[in-house]
Amino acid sequence: MNESYVECLVGRKTSPLVKFLKILILVVAAFFVVDGLFAQNTVVFFLAVLVATAAYFLYPLLDVEYEYLYLDKEISIDKIMGKQRRKKVAAYDINKMEFLTEESSHELDSYKARKVKLYDYGSNDPANKSYIMVYHDDKEECLVKFEPNEEMLECIKNVAPRKVK
Repeated sequence: MNESYVECLVGRKTSPLVKFLKILILVVAAFFVVDGLFAQNTVVFFLAVLVATAAYFLYPLLDVEYEYLYLDKEISIDKIMGKQRRKKVAAYDINKMEFLTEESSHELDSYKARKVKLYDYGSNDPANKSYIMVYHDDKEECLVKFEPNEEMLECIKNVAPRKVK
């Protein structure tokens, strides 16, 4: 049996809103710590500890990467948060894929007009080349945006040459 295995890791570009949120959390935590120390108020100091703890747990969730794994006619997508926690997001069977094309392709216009659900597993970086997979299974029809490398595209093309455009 001819099996292929390809991994691809893509880091999501941090949006300005997330950057602002990170700074806001730090400023609020610092304000409560300074205010709690100078006012010697236990309630304010307790709030400072609470905000600092929330920041400790929220910061890793704001740093997201996606790992694409192609193995034996299946694409698995994992979400990695803060380079610490991994969560399997989805698995897509190549046999149930209708086609795979670049994001700018006009073949997707009918799907976008029908407002088919889009799952975005890309980096949101315009410098990277994004692809969209039209996928049909028993439950739903969806569009999957991701950024495979050339080796992964070649493996998918070898398995389903007419479906990759």
